[in-house]
Amino acid sequence: MMLKDKVAVIYGAGGAIGSAVARAFAAEGVKLFLTGRHLAPVEAVAKDIVSAGGSAEAAEVDALDEQAVDRHLQSVTDKAGRVDISFNAIGIPNPKLRMPLVDLDVEQFSLPIATYTRSYFLTARLTARRMVANRSGVIMTVTSTPSRTGTPLVGGGGPAMAAVEALTRDLSAELAPQGIRVVGLRPQGMPETGRIKESFGLYAKASGMTWEQFQELLASGAFRPLVDRTYPLDEIVEAYRYVETGQKLGSVVISVRPPDR
Repeated sequence: MMLKDKVAVIYGAGGAIGSAVARAFAAEGVKLFLTGRHLAPVEAVAKDIVSAGGSAEAAEVDALDEQAVDRHLQSVTDKAGRVDISFNAIGIPNPKLRMPLVDLDVEQFSLPIATYTRSYFLTARLTARRMVANRSGVIMTVTSTPSRTGTPLVGGGGPAMAAVEALTRDLSAELAPQGIRVVGLRPQGMPETGRIKESFGLYAKASGMTWEQFQELLASGAFRPLVDRTYPLDEIVEAYRYVETGQKLGSVVISVRPPDR
């Protein structure tokens, strides 16, 4: 197991993506420090991992709070001696209504941009400061396809994801000489999370379609290259495992999608 005894901090570990990555890393022997804004779901994930023979500790950490993130990272380094992996899987609720940008108020537009950029910046910066001492480590990010493709009715979501990818590239350029890799994945929908039906369902409604009609459009390829197919969560987890084990990759931000037909 190439990840055995690595030390990982996961933000948003109570969610579908964070918990799946946590369980996959635990199976590889990673020592996990799981965090979330709400403790109960994070504790449930940690309990499952420990019951299965893994190593996991849960903590309530607001990934938008610089002091809270810093205190937690210090406690991790005090206990484990280092941080090898930082994975940020935070999320915000999907908006209840989808509307054109010209009808969107500035607070709604700014919320995802401010939230994601602040959290990714804080967690990456504070973790990197500790990784520098060992000249090694991996910082992982996750975005979505509107970061690169014009997408109607996503509000500030597209600009937020584009900003996170720009941050990923800039961090990678600055930290690579110090032995730290910063790599992001751009997956296309994960049915198991429930968020794809919630998100695309709102999009379908705003477009005057039923969910079933929208599914037919997805299956027909009408939304390529934005969406070719959705990706099972285990494929996303495997991609993160691949990234962490040091495989050479052609891009700092990797789009998880099938090849063009």
